[in-house]
Amino acid sequence: MRFRRVRLQNFKCYDDADLRLDSGVTVIHGLNGSGKSSLLEACFFALYGARALDTTLDEVITIGAEEASVDLWFTHGGHDYHVERELKVRGDSAQTTTCLLEGPDDPVEGARDVRTAVADLLRMDASAFVNCAYVRQGEVNKLINASPGERQDMIDDLLQLGKLEEYRERASDARVGVGRVRDTKRGALEDLDDQIATKEDKGLHDRLNRLKTELSEVTDDVDRFEENRDQARTQLEDAEADLEEYEQRQAELDEVESDIDALTDEIADAEQARERKADRIAELREEADDLRAEVADLLDETDLDADDADELTDDALDARLATLREDREAVTERIQEQTAEIQKHTGAAENARERAEELAAEADAKRDEAGDLATDLEEAREELAERRERVESLDQAVEAARETFADAPVDPEGAADHRESVADDLAAVREEMAGVESDLENARETVAETERLLEEGRCPECGQPVEESPHVDSLDEDRERVADLEAELSDLEAREEGLEADLERADALVEQADRIDELRSERESLDQLIEEREAALADRADRVDELRERAETLEAEAEEKREEADAAAEAADAARERMGELNGESSDLKAAIQRVERLRERHDALGETTDRIETLREERSNLAEQNDLRRERLQDKRDRKRELAEAVDSDAIESAENRKQEAEQYLEKVEPKLDELYERRDDLQAQVGAVEQEISDLEGLRERRDDLRATVERLDSLYDEAERLQSMYADLRAELRQANVTKLEAMLNETFELVYGNDAYSHIELDGEYELTVYQKDGEPLDPEQLSGGERAIFNLSLRCAIYRLLAEGIEGTTPMPPLILDEPTVFLDSGHVSKLVELVESMRELGVEQILVVSHDDELVGAADELVTVRKDPTTNRSSVERADSADAAALAAFN
Repeated sequence: MRFRRVRLQNFKCYDDADLRLDSGVTVIHGLNGSGKSSLLEACFFALYGARALDTTLDEVITIGAEEASVDLWFTHGGHDYHVERELKVRGDSAQTTTCLLEGPDDPVEGARDVRTAVADLLRMDASAFVNCAYVRQGEVNKLINASPGERQDMIDDLLQLGKLEEYRERASDARVGVGRVRDTKRGALEDLDDQIATKEDKGLHDRLNRLKTELSEVTDDVDRFEENRDQARTQLEDAEADLEEYEQRQAELDEVESDIDALTDEIADAEQARERKADRIAELREEADDLRAEVADLLDETDLDADDADELTDDALDARLATLREDREAVTERIQEQTAEIQKHTGAAENARERAEELAAEADAKRDEAGDLATDLEEAREELAERRERVESLDQAVEAARETFADAPVDPEGAADHRESVADDLAAVREEMAGVESDLENARETVAETERLLEEGRCPECGQPVEESPHVDSLDEDRERVADLEAELSDLEAREEGLEADLERADALVEQADRIDELRSERESLDQLIEEREAALADRADRVDELRERAETLEAEAEEKREEADAAAEAADAARERMGELNGESSDLKAAIQRVERLRERHDALGETTDRIETLREERSNLAEQNDLRRERLQDKRDRKRELAEAVDSDAIESAENRKQEAEQYLEKVEPKLDELYERRDDLQAQVGAVEQEISDLEGLRERRDDLRATVERLDSLYDEAERLQSMYADLRAELRQANVTKLEAMLNETFELVYGNDAYSHIELDGEYELTVYQKDGEPLDPEQLSGGERAIFNLSLRCAIYRLLAEGIEGTTPMPPLILDEPTVFLDSGHVSKLVELVESMRELGVEQILVVSHDDELVGAADELVTVRKDPTTNRSSVERADSADAAALAAFN
């Protein structure tokens, strides 16, 4: 498997980067913090998504951007593949919007599906891929410095043996779980055996036969008593039917007697009513005489042409009322006309007075406004004079501020650019200081390590004790390099101090330049305001004169409106006198109308009384006719009474009552007996059902016992199988660990001997707990920590490369080796051991690793590169860029360095 190309957009510190990666050794070179490791993270992210990152998706997108994308092209198993991932900020978090894997088969879409497809394709998940191919920055000495237990866990995890322990624990958990379930089922089986034995001891079938026999006897008794009850009910119904017939005849007889009494009463009531109506007729005749006399009196008070009530007609009364009402309406209309005339003149007078008051008030307001404007005009003139004085002071302040630039390197217009230039120079010096400080710290550590070994009487190169003081050629060079770096750092600190003073001076100049701009802006604003205020003062003076002239005009108009109000009031008084005369005429007409209406009312009442007398006469005649009919019906009722009295037989009624009583007495006794039998029958049926249910439950318990016994047998077998599986995983882990230890030990010795090539050591041993021991040529064992700093780093790199070879060869049958990635492997190496690292890289390539990626800021590794990728970060934008060079350019750069 080999990376071919990676393209980034808005990924961490990269705006836009496109890098081609070839076979062989590629060195990614650049200063610390320039973004070298981010290129590798982009490759891992393309393959496995967020699972391969130590950060969240939000931290992946470049600060200030809303979206990012990563494209990775790689080859695997002879086929080309392309992975595309896009991120976008939505709301408060980033989300994957596009994820696509293209290859020889159908494309795969979706983050989860792509991650699964890549894991299936490479036969490694994100953790396995990174741990196999990636030696992280700062972790070169991690294995050798770890405790035996920690080292065992780390190497087991790298070799994927931790999965077997996880599977063994799962099998153990499964065994325990099956054991708990099996014990529970066994307890349930014992409970079922107890329940079945208890039910079998009850003799359920014999008890059921006895209950069914007793139930049959009770059922026969119920049928017999029900038959007797039905016969008694029939006898009762017949007797009740005879008694009901006799009762109907007696009821009819009672009804006829009641009708005779009612008719007799009605005849008497009708005769009394006829007498009352005769009395009422006499009263009405007296009322009619009184009404005729009253009508005659009212005729004398009117001018109608009639001598008495009999001559008076409704038409004559209606005609006279119509004439009087028409006359009054005419007078009312004239009154309304006068009322409108009065309202018109009164309203005109009020309106004229109100308008006069309004005009007078408006005139006063105009005079007040003119006075206020005159006062404001004087104040505005004084304020204008003050602003002219402010303009002069601003001109003086501008000249004073410009004098500060007399000895400055720039004029006010270039102050901001000058400050930015000084700030850029200061940032560059500080960045250079950081690099020198890092190199100085490394150089001091190298000198300190060498001096420590010399004091202990050990060789700084190999760490072995020597009899005489060893000679180290590089120690003087290292001390000289420390001195040079200290001098360089001192010069940079001096430059930094000078630039800081320049920056402070530049800040002051920017403030003065801003002050000049502010003063000029304020003066322009004041000039414009003074011009506007002078024009406004002239307009205000004209406005004062206009207001005073308008006040005089309004006062004259108010006097005219007062005169109009007086004339309108006189016209309203004349109209009121005319309306008084009309009101008197209307009152006379009203009295005449009321007399005629009273006459009409009395005349109508006389007609109604006469009509009522005639009606009462007709009602007395009708009552006489109705009584004649009632007397005929009364005779018929008396004849029917005699017939019914003869049809009622007292002996037959007595016999029917006796039969009814006998039937009721028997039914009264038989119902409780039947209720008792019903209750007993129901109880027996319930007992039979209960026994049958218990028999059914017994059969069900037996079936459950059989099923549960089979379940317990299966759980016994499953428990034994889980126990065997647990032992198998434990044995398999031990066997694989031992096999891996043997193979890893051989590969480690082969790699270390190939790289180190020192006659001081014979071989390395690795026991089953991954405990490492280095043997000298004389057979003396050494702990790896006794090696020198550079030897320990080379030793650990050899161990990681041996683990990589073991992992790769374990899957080589179906999957080619992944790229080998070394991230800052020189962190713990001094300059004398970097060449050993180069030899290690060459040895891995000779062993068949197609692609090796080395990330480093160390210039000494450039010579080992087939391809050189340089990463640079722009200090002004904080954005990184990549530049690729071939092997010839890399060799030239190495020779130059």
